[in-house]
Amino acid sequence: MSKRIIIALIGLVVFATSVSGQDHVDDHNHPEHVHDDHSAHTHHRNELGIAIAPVHFIKEGETSFGLHLHYIHNLANSKFGVGLGYERVFDDHEHHTFGVVGSYRPIERLAVNLSPGLTYEGAEEGAPLNFALHLETAYEFEVDDLHIGPVLEFAYDQEDYHVALGIHIGFGF
Repeated sequence: MSKRIIIALIGLVVFATSVSGQDHVDDHNHPEHVHDDHSAHTHHRNELGIAIAPVHFIKEGETSFGLHLHYIHNLANSKFGVGLGYERVFDDHEHHTFGVVGSYRPIERLAVNLSPGLTYEGAEEGAPLNFALHLETAYEFEVDDLHIGPVLEFAYDQEDYHVALGIHIGFGF
């Protein structure tokens, strides 16, 4: 993996940490926010998110660039959300995963996502579909409607399993 990618990821984490200390003023009367009775904080009703990370395949011993996209709808008066996710690993296998996402926020800034789905490799028609399971956790710093912070992922499919450590950026609405 390139030293430039590592430096860029570290820079994004430092940036997120520095701006997270700013006061967050929010109008709690808007319907797009989910109010949690257990804290004074609110979460947006919906989130579009992206994660970028180097992805390491354990069995193959290879590392490639990965991109994860998701949409999560947070349930009202709950720490839970549901949505859809897509992952693309830019490697020789052309790894693609589509999944249903279940999200849980045990504490204010921590999101834990579990996503069962289907993985296929290659762009050719008729590529076999395999069961996949992704477990992802992100610690988010908020700047208005933007969430940014580190993300850690573990993923399993029948061919291999992989881990990723990168940056999560989400937009709440």
